[in-house]
Amino acid sequence: MSVMTPPGIKTPGNYIEDVMTTVKAKNPAEPEFHQAVQEVFDSLRLVLQKHPEYRSSKILERITEPERVIMFRVPWFDDRGEIQVNRGFRIEMNSAIGPYKGGLRFHPSVNLGILKFLAFEQVFKNSLTTLPMGGGKGGSDFDPKGKSDNEVMRFCQSFMTELQRHIGPDTDVPAGDIGVGGREIGFLFGQYKRLRNEFTGVLTGKGLNWGGSLIRPEATGYGCVYFAAEMLKSKKDSLEGKLCLVSGSGNVSQYTVEKLLDLGAKPLTFSDSDGVVYDPDGIDREKLAWVMELKNVHRGRIREYGEKFKKAIFMPTDIKLEHSPLWNIKADCAFPSATQNEIKAKDAANLIKNGCKLVAEGANMPSTLEATKMFLEAGILYGPAKAANAGGVATSGLEMAQNSQRLSWTREEVDDKLHKIMIAIHKNCFETAEKYGTPGNLVNGANIGGFLKVANAMLDQGLV
Repeated sequence: MSVMTPPGIKTPGNYIEDVMTTVKAKNPAEPEFHQAVQEVFDSLRLVLQKHPEYRSSKILERITEPERVIMFRVPWFDDRGEIQVNRGFRIEMNSAIGPYKGGLRFHPSVNLGILKFLAFEQVFKNSLTTLPMGGGKGGSDFDPKGKSDNEVMRFCQSFMTELQRHIGPDTDVPAGDIGVGGREIGFLFGQYKRLRNEFTGVLTGKGLNWGGSLIRPEATGYGCVYFAAEMLKSKKDSLEGKLCLVSGSGNVSQYTVEKLLDLGAKPLTFSDSDGVVYDPDGIDREKLAWVMELKNVHRGRIREYGEKFKKAIFMPTDIKLEHSPLWNIKADCAFPSATQNEIKAKDAANLIKNGCKLVAEGANMPSTLEATKMFLEAGILYGPAKAANAGGVATSGLEMAQNSQRLSWTREEVDDKLHKIMIAIHKNCFETAEKYGTPGNLVNGANIGGFLKVANAMLDQGLV
């Protein structure tokens, strides 16, 4: 039965186009934010037909407008005693279902548009985790690469001196992201504690000795592989023996490879901004341990893998190319775990042509809109980031729960809770996709499933 559109209210298609035009006009030169909003809106046509109240309450206009945007100067001294100035940000996007929650990214590419896209995605991702967390994101255009520990510490202390006014365990709980690992979280937490004179769960990704959770570093990678396993299970298949492409070589990539090995798959690749390393023999536990030492301790480059393991092939990055050689290697499954928009239309075409059956996104929005469309049209198993990589923030939520209880759970307890959350996220996406008439389309399932919980909470709480 089709629902009549009440008089004076536009059809869902027209309404969405109008809101999208407004979003682009209000947020010029922010293509990543426009892309993230467009992807969610494309799925919501199906919902707005059934729920005219979302239109009359202007939920789309409100959900695309951050509740608060904080932008600030971060001055610090480098090791030569010279003053450096960076820009800090925190986007507090939506707190309808809980305190703002989302990472901090330190990378030269960081700008308002990228953080708004990440914060917007985070709102729906956090909603999908089943935990009470709103969405936010922050960071700086500071580049920790090539800086000494003392320089990173001085920057983090200056950054937190301003940020501490805006965050708190019941207000906004930041975490790590690209460029923000255990070292940075430690420096940030120390400065918060010093300024506020309180030891609280204000950041997640903390060290185990001072309030961190077991499995937190592994969570995004592990969760992404658990999600992929659920997708394959829906087709009565498993990861056993599957050839897998993994991009990136940071935290998410490393633990994706580790969990793939646990489940009997054969990972073949790593990459970083210099290029791609392809190991036809597969990356085993010994090679993975070597990569972890290279990246986490020596902060080296992935090309060194090719020098250490002679059968491996290193392919340098060519900026001029519109595609990456990584996605042109024949394999069964792909785990993009590096950064946004790393899979372009040509990459998607190469994956499909080479018989790839599954794409599970470990990074945030790693596929362009064209690539996503191609995966869906080809009918392969496609796990979008806001569902597939939600294990990281889910385990941050579990860290917050442990901090509130003043308890530490065992590794097995946290891993078991993470696994159950990923199964529940897959079930929600799978069933929501079916309910709204697009069975198997987990992009629609994730966008609609995440949206409904937040939108209904916003309706309940009045015009705020």
